[in-house]
Amino acid sequence: MPPSAIAYAELYVTDARDAAGFLIDSLGFVPLAVAGPATGTHDRRSTVLRSGEVTLVVTEALQPGTAVARHVEEHGDSIADIAFACDDVRSCFDRAVLAGATALQQPAPSLRRGQDTWFAAVSGFGDVRHTLIAATGDRTGQLPPDRDWALLPTATDPAAPRPALDHVAVCLEAGTLRRTAEFYEAAFDMPFYSSEYIEVGDQAMDSIVVRNADGGITFTLIEPDDTRVPGQINQFLNAHNGPGVQHMAFLVDDIVGSVRALGDRGVAFLHTPGAYYDLLTDRVSDMADAIADLRETNVLADRDEWGYLLQIFTRSPYPRGTLFYEYIQRNGARGFGSSNIKALYEAVEREREVAGR
Repeated sequence: MPPSAIAYAELYVTDARDAAGFLIDSLGFVPLAVAGPATGTHDRRSTVLRSGEVTLVVTEALQPGTAVARHVEEHGDSIADIAFACDDVRSCFDRAVLAGATALQQPAPSLRRGQDTWFAAVSGFGDVRHTLIAATGDRTGQLPPDRDWALLPTATDPAAPRPALDHVAVCLEAGTLRRTAEFYEAAFDMPFYSSEYIEVGDQAMDSIVVRNADGGITFTLIEPDDTRVPGQINQFLNAHNGPGVQHMAFLVDDIVGSVRALGDRGVAFLHTPGAYYDLLTDRVSDMADAIADLRETNVLADRDEWGYLLQIFTRSPYPRGTLFYEYIQRNGARGFGSSNIKALYEAVEREREVAGR
């Protein structure tokens, strides 16, 4: 039985208080549980955070030389684990290992007190691992199973967006894209969904999207074209020191309202050149009435044969720029906004030409 959903993503960070503070104060996540010396975990301190349907775990090393400490030293503050919920942990584990994944944790009982379930762990892309946990309707049951947790009082932040996880964008080294996509299909039943080669001036990148049957797990895999001028994917690979999660995309119903609310909380988004919106009517002709709001909030728009999408990217809050976040609103569109990369590049060039006159 293949994995059905992403249960949580875990960040290993230099300073858990600072990293959790950004997610809480800026993005509107709320604390759900904590683990550390007080709960019997002495090598690390963790906080589980949730916003809408998205669960993130922030973990800091308490001792040098541990797996958490080594990861942060090697890759900076970044995603170390993307946990999959499975109906049958043993079956998921066996299939992944048969497909070539390294067994990092043999199936074993959860270490959480009062939880009679099993978990395992296998390798994914780069140094990112996949913990395999039992799927359950109880969201508190899908906490990292390799430590005990103290649950916190249930809370929500009514002023913050309540997103779902749309997709995870992964940067890979040149020449590894297709075999990585083939691995995820064989190991986790995430077949090819779409692909695109994107040229941006002298730069270029190739991408393949893989996803499971019901769309609960979607990875956008990207590699640079190393025959072209190095670009943003190379920059990430250098900063992260290898493959990793470049960004996580949060799906919302009202992106303009979400961006305004997040902006009020101090979230810094990437700026969009004004020339982008001057050209937008030609690209997405039926959105003329919305362009003023999009321009005000720096939101991007793209269209495919099924509809349109709106998206925006935060600036990375992490020292090495090893992770940022996307907010996306889908109105029928099934793509991932690749046309925006070209459109932004053209808009920047137009503004440069105007400034040079």
